[in-house]
Amino acid sequence: MKKHILVLGAGRSSSALISYLLNQSIQNEWTVTVGDISKQLAAERMKGHTSGCAIEFNIEDQESSSKEIASADVVISLLPPHLHIKAARICVTEKKHFFTASYVSDEMKMLDAEAKSNALLFLNECGLDPGIDHMSGMQVIDRIKSEGGTVTSFESFTGGLIAPETDPENPWRYKFTWNPRNVVMAGQGTAKFLEHGQYKFIPYQQLFLRTTEINVPGYGEFEGYGNRDSLKYMETYGLQGIETMLRGTLRNKGFCSAWNILVQMGCCEDTYQMEHVSTMTHRDFINSFLRYHATESIEEKICSIYKISLQSEELKKFIWSGFFTDELVGLNSGTPAQILEHILNKKWKLKPADKDLIVMWHRFLFSHNGIQKEVQAHLTAIGENETNTAMAKTVGLPLGIAAKLLLQGKLNSRGVVIPVLKEFYTPILLELKSLGIGLVEREIN
Repeated sequence: MKKHILVLGAGRSSSALISYLLNQSIQNEWTVTVGDISKQLAAERMKGHTSGCAIEFNIEDQESSSKEIASADVVISLLPPHLHIKAARICVTEKKHFFTASYVSDEMKMLDAEAKSNALLFLNECGLDPGIDHMSGMQVIDRIKSEGGTVTSFESFTGGLIAPETDPENPWRYKFTWNPRNVVMAGQGTAKFLEHGQYKFIPYQQLFLRTTEINVPGYGEFEGYGNRDSLKYMETYGLQGIETMLRGTLRNKGFCSAWNILVQMGCCEDTYQMEHVSTMTHRDFINSFLRYHATESIEEKICSIYKISLQSEELKKFIWSGFFTDELVGLNSGTPAQILEHILNKKWKLKPADKDLIVMWHRFLFSHNGIQKEVQAHLTAIGENETNTAMAKTVGLPLGIAAKLLLQGKLNSRGVVIPVLKEFYTPILLELKSLGIGLVEREIN
């Protein structure tokens, strides 16, 4: 009997996953169903392939969702993160395996015992970041330990950027390559990490001021900021007693200082609706967060408040973004974050020929036979166009490979897990490398 895979969500991160599953379907005797709120979008991802079908899927429709999930062997969710738990709960009821690239939520953790009792694998954090970062990091950590070394520091940064040849006039060196809302809301909450034996807790208001400089061979200088809770991964990675543990997000130099001004102004707030949005211009939006002044321009007020010059790189980014124009926002309502996302999307939306760039960087400090050593590793991937992006490949392919391994009987883990064990990272990283996605390691003297 053919195995059946159900993919939930046909958004911008789904293209590589669906293509991979369909390409593997004939030799592995699978069928693939892609479900999305838009059946048309799901059908576009199928590209007429004969090994599957596209359906309209709404996780809020309990009866219909349960029926579709009941027909699958494994469910891969690319739904918005807050909806994963609804799909996962149905998977428990219907006794189906469940995979996602998103972080393990507290609600998801609560399904662990039930998943184990039903011999189900609920694999989370198996995308890019989190995902490939876990697997590539653990591969090096386990190797250092097996050779008698002791890891004292682990730093890991990942970013989805744009390729050097894409949109050369764009001073941010950034476009939306995944969910725009997640980008605008990134960093909300407190970053928690360990640095030289000291616990650090960086609130959102300071996050983009506290950056780490990073050099990636062949790609130059970047900056990274702390990402969520790094502390919980010390136990996950088996690094209790480590001196530095920091996971973060990578951006091109200059991004964070400009984004910090938007944060400080309040443009990323999502807790209230703004007034008179239907008649609001870009310039009105920015000015609504600034003090009144009878003679100063908006540009001058920003420079005065945030201690930058009219010729600063930050202001150049704002001018390029159209923040000071009289163009209508184009929404009837919205929170500051929703309006900011809408304005930025006019410039940050990928064009058909645009190529994105994934950059991942790890640094390991360890002692071996009394000698202090350092290993750095980096991974880069460049997309083909606005659909076949590097982001879609690096998020989707690990999920696809893991699903294949499960259906081939090669994964023994059960319960709510993330891919930090050898049974996950060895075959997944090996296949990713064969597909052109692999880390380059170098020892630093």
